[in-house]
Amino acid sequence: MPLRNKIRAHDRTDRPSPQSRSTGVASDTPWGAARLALTAFFAVDGFLFAAWVVRIPDIRSQVSASHSALGLALLCVSAGAVATMPLVGRLCLRYGSRPVTVGSLALLSLAVPLPAHAHSVAALGGVLLLFGAGYGAANVAMNSAAVDLVAQLRRPVMPSFHAGYSLGGLVGAGVGGLLAGALTTAWALALSGLLGLAVTVGAGVVLLRGPAAPLVAPGRASAATTSPESATSPGATGKPTRLPHARLLVLLLGLTALCCAYGEGAIADWTTLHLTDDVHAGAGAAAAGYAAYAFAMTSGRVAGTWLSIRLGQTRVMVVGGLTAAAGMLLAALAPSVPLALSGFVLVGLGLANIFPLAIARAGAAGGPQGVALASTLGYGGMLIGPPVIGFLADGVGLPLALTTVAFAALLAALLPLTARTR
Repeated sequence: MPLRNKIRAHDRTDRPSPQSRSTGVASDTPWGAARLALTAFFAVDGFLFAAWVVRIPDIRSQVSASHSALGLALLCVSAGAVATMPLVGRLCLRYGSRPVTVGSLALLSLAVPLPAHAHSVAALGGVLLLFGAGYGAANVAMNSAAVDLVAQLRRPVMPSFHAGYSLGGLVGAGVGGLLAGALTTAWALALSGLLGLAVTVGAGVVLLRGPAAPLVAPGRASAATTSPESATSPGATGKPTRLPHARLLVLLLGLTALCCAYGEGAIADWTTLHLTDDVHAGAGAAAAGYAAYAFAMTSGRVAGTWLSIRLGQTRVMVVGGLTAAAGMLLAALAPSVPLALSGFVLVGLGLANIFPLAIARAGAAGGPQGVALASTLGYGGMLIGPPVIGFLADGVGLPLALTTVAFAALLAALLPLTARTR
């Protein structure tokens, strides 16, 4: 269907029904199965990424990489993701975000086992490009599908989808830590990939058979997702937004996502190494560091919808950035494992809702291409994070290098205030 027809269809269906006017929220009964299936995709995405993260120290030893060399190899994950995201935004407009979601998760599941078979930094970088392409494609497609469902439900439920991602990361980190001594890296990643394919098939059937949510048209924002304090009136219908204004808003939200993703990428790539090399934690405790962060982020995102409705999205993002900045300073400079773990918990709670709320508002303002642009900028944080921290670690040590995450979180707290005035 041509895009203009989709936009017209959206304009017709976006008007609240008599029932939704009386309740303030569109009924989500027909969308329950699709919402659960999409949450499963977010969860398996987080699980697969965590399964890879907890094996980074083993793979570093396998390829005999220094901090800086490993940073360059990890750069390929973000490079593959950022290169893929703009294309996936266009594919979502052409074919729909749900089929693209299924294909992207299948690619990611097939790519997860490959790093275990790399025996040089160059080979590791090559397979991580493919891994990053699947990861980036999945994130744009899933978030585009989620933005459409958020508009249909007329409630700021985007954090609940990302809670699924964090829960998957928590389970992946926990299982990875428990099985670190029992399974080789090759077996652990192979089994993770098979699980990912099984979930992709099962959830994909449900998602593709469910009724499609109306496409969110670029430049037309739902009040439940764009206005900083609009969560207090989720049933309101948003007014069309001027396209130049929408592009500027998407840019500011993308920069917010960039700062947040810089921190998330740093935690994912360097937590286990920081705890083992600098805080002298064992393998189980090092895996527990990422698990504690993932658990805190999951908890924060489970409460994200409730917080957004009662406090407003801008306040949630600002307070979250300040909390993450304080937590990262504690985690990076703490002399003991318990203090470092406490810091990672604060980082998880603080960063929990910044990225999903930024992507949701960008998608509501710019449609799938808004999601793609904000996601590309966001994962640009992951693009620059690994090499910056790696090179800084070789020069001043990993603890001081990780303090840059605190400054990025502080900036993520300030940018939503700028976006609010636009």
